[in-house]
Amino acid sequence: MTDRTEFAAVDAELAGRGFTRMVFELDRIESLLDLLGSPQRAYPAIHLTGTNGKTSTARMIDSLLRAFGLHTGRYTSPHLETVRERISLDGEPVSEERFVATYREVAPLAELVDQRSSEPLTYFDMTTALAFATFADAPVDVAVVEVGLGGAEDATNVLQAGVAVLTPIGLDHTEWLGDTLEDIALHKAGIIHPGATVICAAQDDEAARPILERCVEVGATVAREGSEFGVLRRAVAVGGQVLSIQGLGGVYEEVFLPLHGAHQAQNAAVALAAVEAFLGAGARRQLDVETVREGFAATSSPGRLEKVRTAPTILLDGAHNPHGMTATVTALQEEFAFSKLVGVLAVFADKDVASLLELLEPVLDSIVVTRNSSPRAMPADELAAMAREVFGPERVQVTDSMPDAVEAAVAEAEVDVPGELAGVGVLITGSVVTVADARRLLKR
Repeated sequence: MTDRTEFAAVDAELAGRGFTRMVFELDRIESLLDLLGSPQRAYPAIHLTGTNGKTSTARMIDSLLRAFGLHTGRYTSPHLETVRERISLDGEPVSEERFVATYREVAPLAELVDQRSSEPLTYFDMTTALAFATFADAPVDVAVVEVGLGGAEDATNVLQAGVAVLTPIGLDHTEWLGDTLEDIALHKAGIIHPGATVICAAQDDEAARPILERCVEVGATVAREGSEFGVLRRAVAVGGQVLSIQGLGGVYEEVFLPLHGAHQAQNAAVALAAVEAFLGAGARRQLDVETVREGFAATSSPGRLEKVRTAPTILLDGAHNPHGMTATVTALQEEFAFSKLVGVLAVFADKDVASLLELLEPVLDSIVVTRNSSPRAMPADELAAMAREVFGPERVQVTDSMPDAVEAAVAEAEVDVPGELAGVGVLITGSVVTVADARRLLKR
């Protein structure tokens, strides 16, 4: 067994590459993978990009593939508690022992690449190489891989996957991807390679155009939500929702999804179409409905309207841009009957914070603003000033630490609610880092 200190040392060495440092070039990751013997060529892959819903959709695809008896590797980011979450085998994060062993194989070769390059490999380059090497070694039948940022120049785009998935595209990461939907979609469409099957969620016309042009350019086949597949019906159920989905191969009725919100139903339709495409289902062949139901029923998505406490109910949600927050707020209004809801908000300084606050204002009775543990976090006082503009001074509390913020929100939620806390809630949101910080406190 691996010593905990050995994993901690590897974790620290990885972090030394700069957790948030980004360099968008494929040369270095390609050189490293060449030295490793091109592990990414050892298995077929389903590659996902988009602005929101990537991780939830990847987890659904993974769960469906496992229900059909395949050994899966899944690579997603960021992580909530440990870097091992980014690299899953058959639905479970890799062990510390396997993570350390793979790192020890990759690290010396990474040093060689660093010596030859003007810029060292990034944290994300390294975790990508670790994932691909882990999957080849396992071995897996299929890899489900989420883009880190963008698409065309993302380290994962060395895959040239046979199935490319595009979840809904909105305005985010504009400093890197451009400030129009067209620019962002152009970057993301870069994961579409010659001969691929493309599963595309419903998009604004501005985002759809460059995607379809890319498909024509490289001879890819495209299936679009609303044309070839989509959600036919959804009904709120205890612990989630029941869906009827039009897939590529037919209609799948009475599918229970243990996740909340119309956006998760949309993700489910996209995930099902991707799995159908991968397994060769289509106009003449439908997947086994019972197996599909089993796959969806086993799905989880930590940090996506995740309930971590009751009395009062505490929900964690990683929405960090207007598109994602709109989906969260809609789900709160449709599926939760809170008589009182208090928010805890911590955000990155480079996000559209004013829009996030405006979206939250109608559904929150009051808000506690704080900062998360990221160096990119907006200072609490700055966030408080913006919150007071939207909520009014009397509905805003400010504190510098997450433990204090959670405590203040719970206390505020319980004020004037004698004895009965069933309809009282706390929503902790604004960033995946915010969720991770809160989760460490609340999931002990």
